[in-house]
Amino acid sequence: MKPWSDIYEEAGIAWADAEAAAQLLENCRSAMFAEWCTEQGDIPVNRAEQTVKAQPRWKEYNEKMVQARKDANKAKIRLESIKMRAMEEHAKQANYRAETRLV
Repeated sequence: MKPWSDIYEEAGIAWADAEAAAQLLENCRSAMFAEWCTEQGDIPVNRAEQTVKAQPRWKEYNEKMVQARKDANKAKIRLESIKMRAMEEHAKQANYRAETRLV
């Protein structure tokens, strides 16, 4: 088995990548919306917004953004569970050492 530090590092990198992907989509949401509204041409802003929000690509963008956040959250949970497993293993070893001293 790999050392816990290596396992934690791999999970940490996976989380960082997933977090960056989610943040990128979240941070670009307003810019994408504005760009798509501008594509509607010279029409009232409320009409352009309504048109964009009715398009499948707006729904798809939002679904992709939510999925990316979900993936990042799952990666963070995995990272934390690895940390907890390592701590449990260390505690188990410490208990074993203490028990063997008592015998």
